[in-house]
Amino acid sequence: MSLKITGHNLKIEDVVKVARGGEKAELHPDAESRIKKCRQMLEKKIEAGEVIYGVNTGIGNLSDVALKEEQIEDFQRYLIISHSAGIGDPAPEEHVRAGLLSRINVHAHGNSGCRPEVTKMLVEMLNRGVTPVVCEKGSVGASGDLAPMSQATLVLMGLGEAFYKGERMSGAEALKRAGMSPVEMKVRDGLALINGSNLICGIGALLIHDSMQWLKHAEIAAAMTMEALKANFGAFDEKIHRLRGFKGAVASARNIMRMVEGSDLLTMKDKNLQDAYSIRSTPQVLGSVRDYFRWAREQVEIELNGVADNPIFLTDEDRIVSGANFQGTPVAMPFEAVGTSISMVSAMSERRLNRLMNSNLSAGLNPFLADDPGIHSGMMLSQYTVDMLVTEQKVLSTPAHIHSLPASADQEDFVSMGMNTVLKTKQILDAGYGIIGIEMMAAARALDMRDYNPGTGTQAAYNAVREVVSRLDINRPLYPDHNAIKDAIRNVTILLSVESEIGALE
Repeated sequence: MSLKITGHNLKIEDVVKVARGGEKAELHPDAESRIKKCRQMLEKKIEAGEVIYGVNTGIGNLSDVALKEEQIEDFQRYLIISHSAGIGDPAPEEHVRAGLLSRINVHAHGNSGCRPEVTKMLVEMLNRGVTPVVCEKGSVGASGDLAPMSQATLVLMGLGEAFYKGERMSGAEALKRAGMSPVEMKVRDGLALINGSNLICGIGALLIHDSMQWLKHAEIAAAMTMEALKANFGAFDEKIHRLRGFKGAVASARNIMRMVEGSDLLTMKDKNLQDAYSIRSTPQVLGSVRDYFRWAREQVEIELNGVADNPIFLTDEDRIVSGANFQGTPVAMPFEAVGTSISMVSAMSERRLNRLMNSNLSAGLNPFLADDPGIHSGMMLSQYTVDMLVTEQKVLSTPAHIHSLPASADQEDFVSMGMNTVLKTKQILDAGYGIIGIEMMAAARALDMRDYNPGTGTQAAYNAVREVVSRLDINRPLYPDHNAIKDAIRNVTILLSVESEIGALE
């Protein structure tokens, strides 16, 4: 079954399926009809001698330069070649595939003016596994992701480089092996392929999906630590969170209580009257992040289904309007919020880890969770690693969108820097995998030292941790354990194990 691309109703889950899962895509017949209708309108206006930005004029600060008739088609080719000006390592294939899907959905509206052959070529590249090699850096997130999307477009022309079946090769060779032929850039085609923040949006869609999975792991880790520290679960009573009214807090409290259902702690009297904020206010903090993520998801899905282009061709009114729908700010700002939210949750995780390590705060646990403190250091140095990662996150949480620099002789004098935003948010999330994983390691070690039974969800999480990290009875190098648990969080292993026991978390 293939994904029908209509220009509407594209969800983040659809992006994940196509970009990562290899699900096939198909341009809806109605979308193809709209694209053809728009193209016919453009061609009539060209024949009538109308001046149209990026069609028979230069672009950016060269928009006042009229192109000669014999230059118009060459211009689209030269545009793509000159704008392929990024730098750095290739972006992950899934990022590029997500960006291409986002661009196809823009075309499906029928407001971009390109030929249907161009859009169909993008669809075929997705379906046949031809992924352009695109430098990760070079976009300022306004006028679209010009450099990376131009580099992707080179492959349509039989130029540039591509990945095909795990091998990097020339774009021409990749098309040949996939049974495809290059397309020639005609009037408007080139600009219609690059003039939107589609790579930012595609990366953002994957980030939202991954961040939400990570946040559920953060709730699992919190529940494990709370059980190890003999927390008072009165603070997680759903009723008090409903009285305040924030949806995210209600969901987080409910998830944590589902984790600890059946725990001996729920009926024990030997527990604190009130716990520290890093424990007691977990639903309020993680719930706020849930609410942020919900807003970010809404913004990304609006962008996925919107028309991000310039100029925009309004076929029903037979007119062309120049604007700035390529501006990346509407998706850049939500990802600043996502990044800082992940950093905040990670900082709270470190505070809970500290309580597990510090025998003055751990309700009777051995210092640094060592069996024989003194000769053995237990997990002392794990906290150092987490502290480094948390500091990295804090540095990366400085907003990028306030650092606009002008380009194109000040014609493009305010840009979103949205690519900086999504790339640094991805780094923040990567650090978060390690932080939450190490908290889980420590919580599992602490539970080894307790003589009561944890909740069903907590036990499932403990068992899943033990599948990748064995008990720490004597000192051993911890870096293999740190990397193993980080991979388990990234690959959703722990979450899947927990949900197999207690059902899907919210």
